[in-house]
Amino acid sequence: MLRLGVNIDHVATVRNARGGAYPDPLRAAKLAQEAGADGITAHLREDRRHISDTDIDGLMEVLTVPLNFEMAATPEMQKIALRHRPHAVCIVPEKREERTTEGGLEVAREENKLAHYIAPLREAGCRVSIFIAADTRQIDAAHRIGAEVIELHTGAYCDAHTEGRMEDRDRELDTLREMASYAHALGLEVHAGHGLTYDTVQPVAAFPEVMELNIGHFLIGEAIFRGLEPAIAEMRRLMDEARA
Repeated sequence: MLRLGVNIDHVATVRNARGGAYPDPLRAAKLAQEAGADGITAHLREDRRHISDTDIDGLMEVLTVPLNFEMAATPEMQKIALRHRPHAVCIVPEKREERTTEGGLEVAREENKLAHYIAPLREAGCRVSIFIAADTRQIDAAHRIGAEVIELHTGAYCDAHTEGRMEDRDRELDTLREMASYAHALGLEVHAGHGLTYDTVQPVAAFPEVMELNIGHFLIGEAIFRGLEPAIAEMRRLMDEARA
């Protein structure tokens, strides 16, 4: 079955806008579990703009589904991951000035450094995922450094759809399809995410090689209008329909 990971970062974004305790990301995580999420994703940024260290502590205590801990490849984040030992660790690029993760990790240029970085995480029992562009060079590098999972960045495909650039959209979708197949043939588990909505999820969900989609910002936004559980349930329905 195609798994759905729900990213709760932007519940924390709303909370932090007022500096209070609400809305509570842990409550969102529990509701997501009840709505059918197969995992929870949380990105602990270096500047702590949304998810906090306390949130990670709480998630490790209350979750009954796996936690996918997104993080930059820094010593601080490695130390936190090794202390908590979440089910999965997803290594992502991170820049202070960006609004959201803008692209995939440059693995090929940092191959030796990243190989040494992820080794202790793997030894601790974490499944290591690398968030990358749909590119053979990056996929090959992720495979060589010992990553078990890659997550393909779907942002360019989603942006082209939103902006009405249908030729670009179709070209990006073809690339994602080809690279999912390529990575699978290497023995990598394939995930995908970034920018997916009700309008864009089904073509990606239909790729037989993709085992998990990680979706956050859209679901948190949609929850304002229909509630978090119904928003997740509709995404789950669309994914299952596409895979069927």
